[in-house]
Amino acid sequence: MSLTVELRDVSFSYPGGPPVLAAVDFAVAPGDFVAIAGPNGGGKTTLLRVVLGLERPTSGAALLFGDAAVRCTHRSEIAYLAQRAQAGGEAPVTVRELVAAGRLASGRLLGPLRRGDRAIADEAIVRVGLASHARSPLRTLSGGMQQRAFIAKALAAKPALLVLDEPTTGVDAASQESLAELLAELHTELGVTILYVSHEFGAVENVVQRVVLVRGGIVFDGAPSELPGVWHDPSHHHA
Repeated sequence: MSLTVELRDVSFSYPGGPPVLAAVDFAVAPGDFVAIAGPNGGGKTTLLRVVLGLERPTSGAALLFGDAAVRCTHRSEIAYLAQRAQAGGEAPVTVRELVAAGRLASGRLLGPLRRGDRAIADEAIVRVGLASHARSPLRTLSGGMQQRAFIAKALAAKPALLVLDEPTTGVDAASQESLAELLAELHTELGVTILYVSHEFGAVENVVQRVVLVRGGIVFDGAPSELPGVWHDPSHHHA
């Protein structure tokens, strides 16, 4: 079975700029749960863009599901939750409507949702603990509940890889803890590969298998228990 993600000696610079990443070797196997952390401006967002094939490495190779990341043919198997996903000023979409859109986004459907797809969407809503809010307008929910709804939308696409980019921004500490527990359950029950990208990882420190710290390159890659002491300082975890 090929690795889900593999970066081989990857360096990256934006045109005319200094190196953002240098000599990065990074691999994620199917079923891994990995937190990618580091200071803002340290390169973690660029690393993620290279992993997802949105940027081409200046040198080295970036593979996604065994293909060159920029030409990956398995896009429908990736669910990407962008920073602080929100409905914003959109029409008053309900939780169920938002999650059902995840079936359409999976690229496997044309036309209206079939009964089986509605069942998958409903199952995803139950999984994230929002069954009693399925008919609620998304904008009436708290930030933490909105985030759960977007995770349910991602799950509805039945992804092999779930990528969360700064998922705890603007969410209170209790919701961060509950999000960590939810991700741990999803990882255990579904076996989905998870990349959790954040400048803080306090909430998931006890549920991830690996923490990767990025500061111009990878400065640490290992179990959370092996982290240098400074990264356990709570002031590093909560912005």
